[in-house]
Amino acid sequence: MAQNLRGALVGFCNPLLDISAVVDEKLLSEYGLKANDAIMADEKHLPLFQTLIDKYDAKFLPGGSAQNTLRGAQLLLPEGSAVFFGAVGKDENAQRLKGAADNAKLRTNYMVLPNTPTGTCALLITGHNRSMVANLSAASEYNISHVKDPENWKDIEAARFYYITGFFFAVSPDTIEAVAKHAHENNKTFTMNLSAPFVAEFFTEQVEKTLPYINILFSNETEAEALSKALKFGTSDIKQIAKRVADMPRAGSRPRLVVFTQGADSTVVASSDSDEVRLYGVKPVPHEEISDTNGAGDAFVAGFLAEYIQERPLDTCVEAGHWLGGQVVRQVGPNYPAGELKFVPSGNFAPAVEKI
Repeated sequence: MAQNLRGALVGFCNPLLDISAVVDEKLLSEYGLKANDAIMADEKHLPLFQTLIDKYDAKFLPGGSAQNTLRGAQLLLPEGSAVFFGAVGKDENAQRLKGAADNAKLRTNYMVLPNTPTGTCALLITGHNRSMVANLSAASEYNISHVKDPENWKDIEAARFYYITGFFFAVSPDTIEAVAKHAHENNKTFTMNLSAPFVAEFFTEQVEKTLPYINILFSNETEAEALSKALKFGTSDIKQIAKRVADMPRAGSRPRLVVFTQGADSTVVASSDSDEVRLYGVKPVPHEEISDTNGAGDAFVAGFLAEYIQERPLDTCVEAGHWLGGQVVRQVGPNYPAGELKFVPSGNFAPAVEKI
């Protein structure tokens, strides 16, 4: 019998319209940016957004990390499986974001702020690297009162899986706490992504407070190293970090999975119920087929969660994540290929295993 997945996955993050452009290193230097990083905009970065529009071939793309992920997951799941929460303005950019979600059959439950513009994110592409500068605007004003509204809380009660990005610690940590505790109290699956190095660095206390409730933690290697530094692990070994995070205290008896991607290098998976770490090789995308890597991490989580929600084996979840990430790097920006997306497991995808 087919599973009823209607409303099974709920996500929270900052819905942002991406302003993407291929730029030179000089522009990065001018604004003090790194080639492969994600930061929040401060006052000195505000002129950057108009500079991209005026002086570069900027493209407007639907963005926001978890919204990207849920769009991808919904494309692989039965219609109506996923719902996204976040705050937008009442403007044309909000309509652009909703249009992209509608195209993916993703239902949005936006908190609409009529007097604040929808947030934007500058994406500066240099080679295969991307530097992100987020100006949250309306997204920064998301409030727990929205999700606590009885009509909206119905989506939380109906869901069985939750995905929230670390970016949301800067916006509504009380929403993260409320959803995490609901998941724990009702034996549901709560997942998070570290999202950027600054999350571990500047929101260490909130991350530590939330970790006991996290059943699956996603991150890339740079974010994992930032977490290791923040928690004073004293190591930069990704496998060791994954296992130590997996073994940190948990609110319940369910094991914790930690999934660290490393771009073209092996994905590392550790679990609290095993002394083994799994290393999953990544099938390389030919260099000439890569457009840009923006959105690859979001797509990995989309593929992983789409399979995990359907109770597929861990190997299949990781393979789906790799596959969908490989599809997205062939696109411009965090976009998915046109037409129907269908993942078919290879049947021979397996990790190398190391004891820690």
